[in-house]
Parts: sequence; structure tokens; C-alpha cells
Amino acid sequence: MSGAYLPAVGERLPDWRIGPFDAAALAAYAEASGDANPLHLDEDLARAIGFPAPPVHGMKLLAAFEPLLSAWRRDLFLARLSGKFVQPVLRGEAVTLTARVLRSSPEEGVFLRLLAYGETRAPAIVGEALMTLPRKLRR
Repeated sequence: MSGAYLPAVGERLPDWRIGPFDAAALAAYAEASGDANPLHLDEDLARAIGFPAPPVHGMKLLAAFEPLLSAWRRDLFLARLSGKFVQPVLRGEAVTLTARVLRSSPEEGVFLRLLAYGETRAPAIVGEALMTLPRKLRR
């Protein structure tokens, strides 16, 4: 990452709000992703399991970090993205995504802690991302 401005450790990205997700959005994601688990689509099943509404697909939420990170630093490439699903976000809820720089070096890239939380402000996803310069720009 030589020659590139590196963000400071502790820098926080602006909050990125997504959703709320309705039944049509969950059905479209199920179709596109191949994840047609009825828990995400069937309100009666979700209630029988103990949820007041079907939970949003966790991978849909995790994937939503990519546009946040890309908007923050268009010069960096998202090399790795992972997360742990802590608590479900339910259909009808909005989600706030945020991130903070934990490490930043020319050799290793920029390592970020990711957090997604629903309207109750309880963590839904705790994750991490690694961003680097595209290979053609590395020296």
C-alpha cells in the first residue's frame, strides 16, 4: 500500500442504514441466493419457533457491508469479509452498519471491526474486514 493514505487506527466510518426489509425483499433474496429456508419466508413457522416475525437472512446483512466499505474508500479492495451472527434482525426492522479501523499498515492493509445492529441497538453481526490496494497498484 505504499504511497497511499492510510486511515488512522480508531477511525470510525459513518453509519450506514439499510432496510427495513419486507417479505418481498426476503423472498427476492431467497430466490437470488438459493437460500429458501422457510424460517426466513414463513411467518407462521417463525412464530412457532419463537420469533415475532421471520428473521432476515444473515448473509444478506453481512453482504451489505461491501457498499459501506466501498463508499468509504474507493481506492481500497475488499480482500476479506467475515462475521458472526449474534442476534437475528427481524423482517420489518432497519439495520445500522458501522465499522472502525483496528489496524492500518502498508504491509498488512487496513483491518476493520464491523458491527450491525437492529432497532434495539443489540448487536446482530460482529465481523471483520481486510481492505488492501488492488494488486496492480501495489509496489
